[in-house]
Amino acid sequence: MENKPIARTLRLLSQLMELHEENPFKIKSVANAAFKIDKLPFAIAQKPLNELDKIDGIGKSIAGKVVELLQTGTLQELETLLAQTPPGIVEMLGIKGIGPKKIGIIWHELQIENVGELYYACNENRLVEAKGFGLKTQEEIKKIIEFKMAANGKFLYAQVEAAVYQLLADMAVWLNKADHHALLSVAGDFRRNCEIIEEVVLVLGSDVISEEQLASFEGLSFAAVSDNVFSATTEAGLHIRLEIVPHEDFYLQYFKLTGNESHVKKVLELAGNGPFASEEAIYAQAELDFIAPELREDLGEIALAQKHQLPQLIEYKDLKGTLHNHSDWSDGVHTLEEMAIYCKENLGLSYLGICDHSKSAFYAKGLSEERVWAQHRQIDELNQKLAPFKIFKGIESDILNDGSLDYSDDILKTFDFIVASVHSNLRMDRDKATARLIKAIENPYTTILGHPTGRLLLSRKGYEIDYQQVIDACAANQVAIEINANPLRLDLDWRWHRYALEKGVLLCINPDAHRKEGFHDMHFGTLIARKGGLTASNCLNAFSLEQITAYFEQNEPK
Repeated sequence: MENKPIARTLRLLSQLMELHEENPFKIKSVANAAFKIDKLPFAIAQKPLNELDKIDGIGKSIAGKVVELLQTGTLQELETLLAQTPPGIVEMLGIKGIGPKKIGIIWHELQIENVGELYYACNENRLVEAKGFGLKTQEEIKKIIEFKMAANGKFLYAQVEAAVYQLLADMAVWLNKADHHALLSVAGDFRRNCEIIEEVVLVLGSDVISEEQLASFEGLSFAAVSDNVFSATTEAGLHIRLEIVPHEDFYLQYFKLTGNESHVKKVLELAGNGPFASEEAIYAQAELDFIAPELREDLGEIALAQKHQLPQLIEYKDLKGTLHNHSDWSDGVHTLEEMAIYCKENLGLSYLGICDHSKSAFYAKGLSEERVWAQHRQIDELNQKLAPFKIFKGIESDILNDGSLDYSDDILKTFDFIVASVHSNLRMDRDKATARLIKAIENPYTTILGHPTGRLLLSRKGYEIDYQQVIDACAANQVAIEINANPLRLDLDWRWHRYALEKGVLLCINPDAHRKEGFHDMHFGTLIARKGGLTASNCLNAFSLEQITAYFEQNEPK
């Protein structure tokens, strides 16, 4: 065994010992030994075992650990500590900038157990309130985690959107000189609004652009992969594939490279192989209504297009208000008044639903009963000041382990609406999770089911649920389901939107904003809602102020 693996093992041991608050002297001894062994000019494994304790910085105790490691490949002490530590916490130890003491605070005080939850907490501004942390540290941690996520070659749609459109703009400027007749656009998963992007596909229609001319584009360095196919990687690690096709074939190739394979195959069996002057012409030739790119997944959209029954997909401009948001009453950054004024004056919305955390979320400054009353008094004052804009009194009430909400009925009835969400005890099997959600849905005070699976894209899978049972329960109890617009969540998954809509369940595009800028996540929520087939008429926060006021009043428990 080489020195570096030995040093790395001892370093991890010292970190875990510090995390579990063991003897400081022992921790320092192990950490120092790890440093010394890493810098030795010879392989420690080549030394006689009975002479290891003679090496500078290695006493009898450390020598014993090295011998055990050399002979067994592991350390029992290390294995014991690993068994007591969630794997996600161990992974955090590899993040530069936060040592074991801070990770201990993250784990024990904030109840965060993996890197995905830590990243989400950074977005929620939750680390700022923890001892030893500040805004600068929080932002540094966020950047480090984003770098680690990018290293896996997978990106959230929101992480790449701006860069993709900037690349298109830069290439358009270049093409204006190289071939101003050229056609250029983005296809693939990005155009279909997929939540995870591994590759961005660009299609360039030109009869004159050659490999030599492509080399003159300064924005990226493209390398030939095959005939007329080129690849490049951005500084952030995003893979770009560029396909150059004859100008006449652009729309056909654009179509082929946008939809998934089965959608493309079925449409072209009806339309033939062109040439086509537009994508609209392809669908017209196939005797189909035009199918929006985000729907091209072969999930029944072709049959709907044949019957002229495609949904009129929701647009961002259809949203009249925003529900499920947090202020500095709990773990938000801005005051309730600042959040309301931003919605009214900057976004042109008619209403704001405030849903600060409930009392079980102590790590997020959840509201006690007394603070609920105090917030309601402030909302009444602000509603007089900001009228006709309205702040609705909401709460994100924790769904407890048994499925109950964490306030009494006397408190629950004081809210205009309630978002019920799971935040704790996430390690549930499918039956337990489903039963827990259904009990909360059946609570007469529940208005909206929040982020139904608790997933964090690229980092936490979320608990398994029986989607049909949960959606059916929402239909039976007139409970809306959230499409959490935070790019890490996008939960309810778009693949279940259509089933919910078929059952008559309203969906709600909720930003879960913890600062003013968070409201803009409704853009990403709208994109994924379109992918799921949502229309404005079936979106709760596309209701006008008068409509949603009436809806809340009609759904109050009798």
